[in-house]
Order: sequence, then C-alpha cells, then structure tokens
Amino acid sequence: MARIVSVWLPRWPILRFLAAQRSMPHEAEAVDDTRPFVLFVEGPGGGLIAAVNRAAAAEGLAPGDRLADARARCGPLQVRPADPAADDAALRRLALWATRYAPTVAVWGEAEGADGLFIDISGAEHLFGGEAGLSADLAERLHRLGLPARLAVADTPGAAWALARFARSARTLLPSGGEAAALAPLPVAALRLPAQTRQPLQRLGFKRVGDLLDQPRAPFAARFEKALLLRLDQALGHAPEALVPVTPPPLYRAQRQLLEPVLAQAAVVIVARRLMADLAPQLARGGVGARTLQLALYRVDGAVRLIDIGLAVPTRDPAHVARLVDLKLDRLGPAVDAGFGFEAFALSVTQAEPMAERQASFATAAATDRWERRTALVDGLRQRLGPHSVAVPAPVASHRPERSEAMVDIGADCPAWPAPDPSRLRPILLLAAPEPADVVALLPDGPPRRLRWRGASHAIARLQGPERIANEWWRQAASPPPSALDEQTRDYFLAEDEAGRRLWLFREVGHAAPPRWFVHGLFA
Repeated sequence: MARIVSVWLPRWPILRFLAAQRSMPHEAEAVDDTRPFVLFVEGPGGGLIAAVNRAAAAEGLAPGDRLADARARCGPLQVRPADPAADDAALRRLALWATRYAPTVAVWGEAEGADGLFIDISGAEHLFGGEAGLSADLAERLHRLGLPARLAVADTPGAAWALARFARSARTLLPSGGEAAALAPLPVAALRLPAQTRQPLQRLGFKRVGDLLDQPRAPFAARFEKALLLRLDQALGHAPEALVPVTPPPLYRAQRQLLEPVLAQAAVVIVARRLMADLAPQLARGGVGARTLQLALYRVDGAVRLIDIGLAVPTRDPAHVARLVDLKLDRLGPAVDAGFGFEAFALSVTQAEPMAERQASFATAAATDRWERRTALVDGLRQRLGPHSVAVPAPVASHRPERSEAMVDIGADCPAWPAPDPSRLRPILLLAAPEPADVVALLPDGPPRRLRWRGASHAIARLQGPERIANEWWRQAASPPPSALDEQTRDYFLAEDEAGRRLWLFREVGHAAPPRWFVHGLFA
C-alpha cells in the first residue's frame, strides 16, 4: 500500500521572490517583507494579485483580487510582477532536494499554481524512525531553509493534499482506511476542483466533502465535468492517481543519513562503497549488474550534487565503484563544492543489465583476471577523461577497406565483428589513405616485378592475387564520391619482397593507361 506525503508551502511565490532578493543584496528598491507586498499577473481588465505576504493578507488582500482595488484599499503597496517559470524551476530544485527521503518526488502544480510536493515514502519511512519521524525531520529541515510548510501523510495523493491545506494541524498522519472520515468535514475545495466546478456546488448547498459522499452519482455525472467524480474517487482511493517524478525512479537505490556532515573526498568514497555494498545483494537476487549509477550528495544547506558513473560492463563490485567515484571526484574538482558538508547520500542504479554468474577455474582464471583488469582500466579512463574518451573499432558495411570500420564509443552497443574469411587476406596495418607507388612490370597489365614506395625500392619475390573490389554503386547514387580514386575498381595483391616485407597493393582497373598503383597496407 502506498503512503504519500503532501508538502504545502503557503505563499511559495513570495518566499521564492524574497529568497532570490536576498541572494542579490545590492538590488535597488528591495522589498520590505514587514509591509504589504503582492505579486501580480496581467489579466483581463488589468493586473490581478497572484500572491500576498502576511502583511498584505492582514490588510484583507487575497490572490485573485484586482490590483487597482488593492491599491485603493491598502494605500502604499509594494508590487512586483510574478514569475511563474522561476517559481516552478525553484520548486523542482526543492523536489530534487526532497529525494533524500524517497526516490519518487513529484511537483504539484495545476490551476492553483505550483506550491507543493508529493513524496511517495512507501518502504522508506523506517529509515527515519517511522512516518512521524520522517515528517518531523522534513518539516524541521524546511523550516531551517526558511520554508514553513504544512505536511500530511495518507494513502492517496488526494487525501494528503486536502489535509495538508485544510486540516487544523500543520502535520497530519492519517491511518490507512480513514480517508472518508477525514475528508468529510473539509470544504469542497479540498478535492482540487477548479473554480467553475466549486461555485455551482456551493450554490446547490454542497459546501463540505461529506455532503457529496452519500449522494447518487448519476446527477453529478450529468451536471458537472467528470473531474468532480474523478477527484473524489482519487481522494478516497477508488481510482488510481499516478505521480510524475522529477527524475525517473531508479531500478535499485540505497541511501544513508550521517550523524555528522563530511567534507573530505575520502569520506565520500567510503560512503559510496558502503552504499554499493548495500545494493550488491539486491542486484545479485535480480541476476543483474549496475551499468550506470548516480550518486546524490545532499549538502547541509539544501543543495544537491549529482555524480553520474558509467561502466563498460555491468558490475556489483563495491571496490570498483568506489574507485570510479574517486576518479570522477578528482576530475570534477571544485565543481563538487561540499559547502558546510554532505549530510546524506543516495546511490541509484539508473541502468541495470543481466550479469551471468561466472565459475572460476584454473583454466579460466588468467583470462578472467585479464578481462577484469581491462574493464577496470576502461572504466577508470572514462571517469578521469570523460564519458566519450575511450573508443573501439566497429565493422561498417562497406566493400572499401578504408570505410570498413569506424571508431565508436566503447559504452555504446558495438556491432559484432563477422567471422574472418580465410580466402580474403587483410593487413594488420591499414594506411589512413592509399599511397601512390611506382611499379615496374614486364607487361603493361602484368604483375609488378619491382616497386618504389616512400623513397625505397623493393624487388618483388612472391605475389598473390588479384582480389577485385568494385566501386559501391549505391554510394555513387546517394552522393558524389569525394575523390576520383573512390570511383575506380581495384585489383588487390599481396606482395612479398626479397627481404621478407609484405605489402598490400592495388591497381586501378579500366580507366587509367598505364594503370596507377597504390600501397594500402602492411602485413607482419
């Protein structure tokens, strides 16, 4: 059964504006929060109040009032334009901070504005001593951040939302199954209904949620939008309501709260190793390993630092993950600012892949050790130099030798190399581009007897070939070739000189008289 925490931040736009103002102390005409202050938006017929501070609320001002009427009633009034985009962005940053309690955190923001969060704490409340301990810790930390909040815990987001805003207590823990009794005395606005639905209900005498619970549903379905019955069912748990988290929920996750904040990089690495050790049994039970991970570092002041770790192959090894975290921290350097210290950590597996169990034996121990050391080297290089710093050759569907492979990121899914064809010899070293060579032959189209290349002369002792490689006609149809050399059909030869050096040669066929020769590769 799900347990949802609803966090409501009264006057969130005002608090966000004042916090932004404090970060710019030299701004002219700073707002004095002890005097009436409002944020407004443009509406039909003039400005409308979007948010008010406590002093303005004491003067009787409320969101939705016309700005001109508020000026007439309140006299001197501090007015600033609202910035819903900045409010929403700041709330999403706060939601990321709240993932210290559970991985699924969603932002609430519809017609009423973005002013709260939903946290799915199912299975995470025991880390804080239960729901009461978690909600108390959350409220205290928000208060320290200058964000007084009202909290409620219930089985459904709708019930938690209603109690956070309309219950008498600033912190409510609703036992499972008590939704109907808890919602009954609350106003119909607790169902998250738009104003065009609330007003007709109130004119008909339905002022409390309890007035709707025992009524026949058919008249409501015929008279009102379907949102009325849907919101009622969602609050009571009769209809599902999906939360859209600020980040995709991880496949596996482990977290720790520290008694004292830590500053040293070595301490961060130690915690990361312990978190991976907590995850390893879960990964083993699932038959998978971690391919990508994300380490979240929660600072005392509320800031969050995210460190992404990518691996060449899946792993469950805590020591290997700790080493990669250490290398990544070395690379990021000052970018990972600890401030006054990190007090909480969470390690999430964002991508898991099947990991077959390997049984060690005397015959395979050496090969396994080489494979693991090679994987550790690749992962270390990627963490120190960047995610795309290590590449491997991959086959490309092309007849032309110079286009038959490409370098791709080792972290990508590389196509497998085809089985080698023993009838087609290929050199160990392929030159970046074919290099012209002077050839002496007994006949114009005959095999070469002597070759001059890179200033050295080679007497040909043995020759194997030709192997004809034609031009790719589909490439010509798609786009013009970059050079005339790409248009020619080629005859390739394996030539060995008297000193035992072996070269891969080709001549152009059909267009040049006498034909031109090129060296394209070297054998061992």
